[in-house]
Amino acid sequence: MVEFALPPNSRVTRGKTVKAPAGAKNVKTFEIYRYDPDAGGNPTLDVFEIDRDACGPMVLDALIKIKNEVDSTLTFRRSCREGICGSCAMNIDGANTLACLKPIDDVEGAVKIYPLPHMPVVKDLVPDLSVPYAQLASIKPWMQTQTPPPPDRERLQSPEERAKLDGLWECILCFCCQTSCPSYWWNGERYLGPAILLQAARWIDDSRDEMTGERLDHLEDPFRLYRCHTIMNCTTTCPKGLNPAKAIGSIKQKLVERR
Repeated sequence: MVEFALPPNSRVTRGKTVKAPAGAKNVKTFEIYRYDPDAGGNPTLDVFEIDRDACGPMVLDALIKIKNEVDSTLTFRRSCREGICGSCAMNIDGANTLACLKPIDDVEGAVKIYPLPHMPVVKDLVPDLSVPYAQLASIKPWMQTQTPPPPDRERLQSPEERAKLDGLWECILCFCCQTSCPSYWWNGERYLGPAILLQAARWIDDSRDEMTGERLDHLEDPFRLYRCHTIMNCTTTCPKGLNPAKAIGSIKQKLVERR
């Protein structure tokens, strides 16, 4: 469970309550974090009662219903609705996950929805991800080579070499792991965090990439890599079932082996 951290010097106050339509028999309550930095004031927690008989099964379905039919000012990100794009990552029922993959029935009582924790809030459920994306760019997440490509074919891998990338390439950069990591909360501008380090491991382990040494040199830093204390929040919360902690451990092992 990830405790949600509020913006500095602020406290959440009770906002509006919107009741379910008259006659609704299967009602679920959603408590949703609302905050607009441009408007000033403190965040609020708005309450919406939704008729489950007129709503899809996932938390994202409820959010879309609220935005379309109840309050058009509610702001959140979403795209694919299939757990592929990572856009709808948020803190639901105390844990970071994807709203499109979180069944409403999995939550007992009111569904409490907040943006990803310990990140600046753009508006409502939308966090500012500028820093994580800048950190992603810093590891150069693309294939780097020094030799020219073969003239008549692609750069090939054996099945065994390709299998080393399983558990790494599937990351969708939802940043659920990144924002659940206490080490990242405390050192977010210097520690790269589990999502970025998993991406780094993906390219370090790619047999076709020819800049492994340079990639490892970039990560051998007291903060970029070694702020990881194996707390394991990252692995626990990943909605894709990946293991960022294992990827970070593999990078540390490679650094030890080359000394």
